[in-house]
Amino acid sequence: MMNCQQATRLISESQERSLSLTEKMTLKMHVMMCSGCKNFSLQVPFLSKAMKAYAKREDDELKN
Repeated sequence: MMNCQQATRLISESQERSLSLTEKMTLKMHVMMCSGCKNFSLQVPFLSKAMKAYAKREDDELKN
């Protein structure tokens, strides 16, 4: 059984690479049972988008 530390690592890694079928299935099972990891899995994509938008804004300001 996957623990929260393993789950959060895979959730983070999924932003950078495709997970294997086994990783996806075990992660999905864990997230279905763990509200903390479910919340984390919903927050990570939002944070990633926010950081990219911030970095783009910084780049645009440096160009001007």
